[in-house]
Amino acid sequence: MSLVIVDTGCANISSVYCAFQRLGVDAKVSRDLTVIKNASRLLVPGVGAARQAMANLHERDLITTLQQAEQPLLGICLGMQLLTDHSEEGDVDCLGLIPGQVKRMQVGDLRLPHMGWNTLQVEESAQNHPLLKGIGEKDYVYFVHSFAVAPSDTTLARCNYGSDFAAVIGKGNKLGAQFHPERSGAVGARLLQNFLAFNG
Repeated sequence: MSLVIVDTGCANISSVYCAFQRLGVDAKVSRDLTVIKNASRLLVPGVGAARQAMANLHERDLITTLQQAEQPLLGICLGMQLLTDHSEEGDVDCLGLIPGQVKRMQVGDLRLPHMGWNTLQVEESAQNHPLLKGIGEKDYVYFVHSFAVAPSDTTLARCNYGSDFAAVIGKGNKLGAQFHPERSGAVGARLLQNFLAFNG
């Protein structure tokens, strides 16, 4: 099993790499198209703004390669948002791998960004999804974001901060987590382990 963390030019790559090291997995960080195409699993990390992240992917000639990837792929935080159709943050088209629109969160009197620990609510239709094996209702995970994807039929788990948003999404073997698994303790580690075992 070869795991490649796609070098998107974002700041959280080293922490994601270390999270897999703690699981005994020596992931490779790469922007090389051949290495990415030959990986058995891909992880797309991301922090920051969608427009800049998509510009980085374009500059590195990664967009078509990711859009055509056949292996299981997991996007985390901004990386999840990049898997959708479009982001309101910078008004930019994304990879279009999972249907969805990224919009600024509507949180009422609460502060943005949504930063800190919050609970997951696993969708009834996703109770047996392999990515969420061993992850239950009211498990806490760590978020840092101001934009989010609205719940839809691709939502595997949701969260509430002023209003509901998609915390985990999936379509086929393309998956996304809005929270930071690498900062979410045992629950985050379990999700990463589940991804490593996921066969699509």
